[in-house]
Amino acid sequence: EVQLVESGGGLVQPGGSLRLSCAASGFRFDSYAMSWVRRAPGKRLEWVSAINSGGGSTNYADSVKGRFTISRDNAKNTLYLQLNNLKPEDTAVYYCARPREPHVIVIIPGADVFDYWGQGTQITVSS
Repeated sequence: EVQLVESGGGLVQPGGSLRLSCAASGFRFDSYAMSWVRRAPGKRLEWVSAINSGGGSTNYADSVKGRFTISRDNAKNTLYLQLNNLKPEDTAVYYCARPREPHVIVIIPGADVFDYWGQGTQITVSS
């Protein structure tokens, strides 16, 4: 059974940092490029970042480039997102998502391009 479980969200002040984790199980994690996506209150789903299956190639949305870092530890079946210099507009529920096909990097926000999602973890950036 495929399962993705996000953790690490919380309340943080502007300029602060958080580190999100996504624990994966039930599939060959190291065969899949993975993505982080987010949904802010009243907004559409936004693609945030992606990383290839081996971890050597990354992509970021313009809104987070230079502030967020995606990484993975395939030995631990875990995906990470380091969020630095957080801004109020980063407030959202963050999801770990698996693309439908292995070894394919997805950089668009449409829900149809992913077949499994985590439950999400809330990040609130506020003073």
